[in-house]
Amino acid sequence: MSWIEKAFASLPDPRTGNAKRHDLLEVLTIALTAAVCGAETCSDFADFAVDREGLFRDFLRLENGVPSHDTFSRIFRLLDPAAFARCFGQFVADLGAVGEGVVAIDGKTLRRSFDDASHGNPLAVVTAFASSSRLVIGQESFRAAAGDSEILAARALLRCLDLEGRLVTADALHCQTETAQLIRDRGSDYLLRLKANRPALHEMVASYFDTPAVRAGLDTAATIDGGHGRIETRRAWVSHDLRWMRGAKSSCHEPVMLPEMACLGMIEATVERAGKTTITRHFHLSSRGLSAQAYLDAARSHWAIENGLHWVLDVVFDEDLARNRKDHGPENLATLRKLALNVLNRARRDISVRRKRKRSGWSDDFARSIIGQMR
Repeated sequence: MSWIEKAFASLPDPRTGNAKRHDLLEVLTIALTAAVCGAETCSDFADFAVDREGLFRDFLRLENGVPSHDTFSRIFRLLDPAAFARCFGQFVADLGAVGEGVVAIDGKTLRRSFDDASHGNPLAVVTAFASSSRLVIGQESFRAAAGDSEILAARALLRCLDLEGRLVTADALHCQTETAQLIRDRGSDYLLRLKANRPALHEMVASYFDTPAVRAGLDTAATIDGGHGRIETRRAWVSHDLRWMRGAKSSCHEPVMLPEMACLGMIEATVERAGKTTITRHFHLSSRGLSAQAYLDAARSHWAIENGLHWVLDVVFDEDLARNRKDHGPENLATLRKLALNVLNRARRDISVRRKRKRSGWSDDFARSIIGQMR
């Protein structure tokens, strides 16, 4: 298939000798198609290949038949994850333009990827998610035991992405001067959550928005949502006047402002449920001069990575139950799941990912309609 040949042609084959009995690109094509159709493990890939051999012979040679479980397992354990991730980027580009808008950065731990025998920590993955197109555009993995952290992994990921003109969002863990500067250096803007991990700045901003007279003169916007037995009102205020912050210092004698900071924002969420009302406030810093409505929309778009990616991977793809532990298996199979999710999100947007996976597994014709978009 030309689409996968173009994206993965440069991927080095880690096998040698007789172990290369099955073509690498054909094995990856089968695994990706199987993942789209509901398969979760290497054993599932092998079973699917046997049961749907007729489907695969429509577009693959399969000179030596279909691969076994051991072949799938060996390949994903040995593949260079960095090279696989680079091919992932080409694959995303071939699916079509990711589109403008918000790119959300967030981390997730693969809970069952720990190895008791070697006392290894579970694998964690930082993902970049284009909220408007619902496409994963990159990922970077790390293990805390190796001295890495989500902050460093996120910076490594940002350096690899084309972010020109985008608004990059992230939670308070990434509200760091170096991260903000890196985002600006990549030609994009940041919108970062502010919490008590930057105590001096958080206290200043919270006190500023706590003054009714200040809020009365600011641009504001609001939304009201209902459902699941609750009513949520979200109201945002944005301030572009940062003169009062100039020259302020934190307790560590460092400037409290992030590089090229252009505005501050607060979102007050009021939730009414079962006769009870709760109010929470969230603060953000941005290098883009956002209106209150644009700020409210962007902050909400960030949570698409929770609902449109992490939740789908856990509930629809059973990622939290994946027990791959050996070598590069956990990381490469995490990449494969995101490839499959991208394919599913690009096709038949009128039905859910769960339904698309089920129908692809049941019907060869429906499966062809999903994978055919990538030709």
